[in-house]
Amino acid sequence: MPKIVVVNFVTLDGVIQSVLSGDEDREGGFAAGGWVQPYMDEVVGRVMSEATTGAGGLLLGRKTYQTFAATWSVADQREPAVAALNRLPKYVVSTTLTAADWQNSRVLGDDLIAELARLKEQPGGDIVVFGSGGLIPTLVAADLIDQYTLLVFPLVLGTGKRMFADGIAPTTLTLLGTEVSTTGVVVLRYGRI
Repeated sequence: MPKIVVVNFVTLDGVIQSVLSGDEDREGGFAAGGWVQPYMDEVVGRVMSEATTGAGGLLLGRKTYQTFAATWSVADQREPAVAALNRLPKYVVSTTLTAADWQNSRVLGDDLIAELARLKEQPGGDIVVFGSGGLIPTLVAADLIDQYTLLVFPLVLGTGKRMFADGIAPTTLTLLGTEVSTTGVVVLRYGRI
């Protein structure tokens, strides 16, 4: 049975906003976009590539889906992670989208919790959540996240959208493993108890 696994870049103060470029998400006047790039190394690249190529599907909120579709649908398909992003089934959670045009994508219906429970009962690889800060609290509240792979970057931004906002349901996790990159990024893998 597949697990739902959140894989995210996060600062020490919990920010997940606009990780790859300054134009990715300026909502709220956020001007610190692109903070991941100076810390990229072989370890970070490998962890992200393995998460992508090993996934059985992607579960994405609308904003993350639209950013991914615009970026990865036109990227070099010879790269294994890019090919996987395009090939994998993509499940989109949105209250505004009625259709998803990126290949192998579908918008989940109104009964999100029931649809995700059904997806978790089907055979196949894990369903990976990248970004999707608006979706994560819903998944936590429904007790649907089985594992987290958090790449914690050695910087504090002081502002920006956080992965765990105030009011999120309390969750206890167990440490599954750690790894440290050459640039000080700490990869933390946690599972639900």
